[in-house]
Amino acid sequence: MSQNDVLAAAAHLHVQLRRKTGRVTDTEWMASNADYAHAIVRFAREKAETDGHAELLPLAQRLETLVAQIQPRVRQPLIDTAQLGLRPETAPLQRPVGDPDWNAQAPPGSNARDELSTRYIGRLR
Repeated sequence: MSQNDVLAAAAHLHVQLRRKTGRVTDTEWMASNADYAHAIVRFAREKAETDGHAELLPLAQRLETLVAQIQPRVRQPLIDTAQLGLRPETAPLQRPVGDPDWNAQAPPGSNARDELSTRYIGRLR
């Protein structure tokens, strides 16, 4: 099982949800964020039950199975929010593990901001 399998299952569910319910989802986020994927699976099951879209059930089950096989990784905060006295709702975004293209504000002294400024994509905005 690879990340491509999860992305394919998310894409299939996305297409059917769009056709049957009008709901637009983010397939890449669904494939990389287990909480979002579980929320979409719950939505698909709810719509299958209430609106009679039984074809959503096997797609939701497949996505749920694939996401369950990928254990959620613990994310490390970029900076210690307790040290800065920030409340959790105002805490800065956390860098996803293993995502080199993460484009959030880096803490002072970090070379992540420098790396982004030298890349083509980082300079488009």
